[in-house]
Amino acid sequence: MSRVRDRTEDYKESVRVAALSHGYTESQLAALMSSFIIRKPSPKSPFTNAAIKTLESIRELEKFIVKHRKDYVDMHRTTEQERDTIEHEVGVFVKACKEQIDILKNRIHEDERNRRAKTWLGTSDENSRLDLIAHQHGVVLILSERLHSVTAQFDRFRSMRFQEAINRAMPRKKIKKRPETKLSETPKSSLVLQSDVSKIGDQEVSTAPLRVQEQLLDDETRALQMELTNLLDTVQETETKMIEMSALNHLMSTHVLQQAQQIQYLYDQAMEATNNVERGNKELSQAIQRNSSSRTFLLLFFFVLTFSVLFLDWYKN
Repeated sequence: MSRVRDRTEDYKESVRVAALSHGYTESQLAALMSSFIIRKPSPKSPFTNAAIKTLESIRELEKFIVKHRKDYVDMHRTTEQERDTIEHEVGVFVKACKEQIDILKNRIHEDERNRRAKTWLGTSDENSRLDLIAHQHGVVLILSERLHSVTAQFDRFRSMRFQEAINRAMPRKKIKKRPETKLSETPKSSLVLQSDVSKIGDQEVSTAPLRVQEQLLDDETRALQMELTNLLDTVQETETKMIEMSALNHLMSTHVLQQAQQIQYLYDQAMEATNNVERGNKELSQAIQRNSSSRTFLLLFFFVLTFSVLFLDWYKN
């Protein structure tokens, strides 16, 4: 038996000489050889790139919420306008992430419709396509749950802010009853003062006209001040109610979004179950056909066997 010789090093040396003769430098040759050893990763699909972009957006949203958490929760650090600005930016972030997730869902449905349109061709990679679509549905579900967890965290901060606003508004509601009693008493006192002033005016017209006018102006100023105070309390109470309504509206929209995601997930599960039932029906029909063909084969086999035995018996006799 002849002895085997390893010519791998000779082959590498000949390749290196040929590359140098074609104008390759040592650095280019080293890069080429390293590319053979360490292969470049395969290019990612558009769905994967879009999913990674959506995940990065959700992470940026989470970082933004964590960064401005103290500014949003603590009432002594920022003003109400700055809080509204933070809330608006978070809403824009959430809307953008939701649109990206919807784009991913629409892309999955388009791929699934195209796959169903091509099933009559009998492609061999149907199972791999089903696994890919199931994987894409799982990616979309994970992104939706991640976005929901981030929005739920901001909803807790929002509820804390609204609870602070309600707590600040509650003492004003309790104090509000006192000015009403004072207002109910001021007309009586003003009437008494006016009657006294009229009496004093009848008795001492020439001695104290300026004092009466000053008293009347003071009474009117107090009444106007109390009226403005009540009006301010009413406006603040209305503002608190509007804040509560907006909080409830946002919480309701969050729950509706969560229910929509659950309904979409149930719909996808139902479609997958329908596909499994269809495949099961096909397998059953094929099994029935195989059973009928095997039964025919067995009958034919027993018939031929019986005929052979009879023939051999007749031949022997």
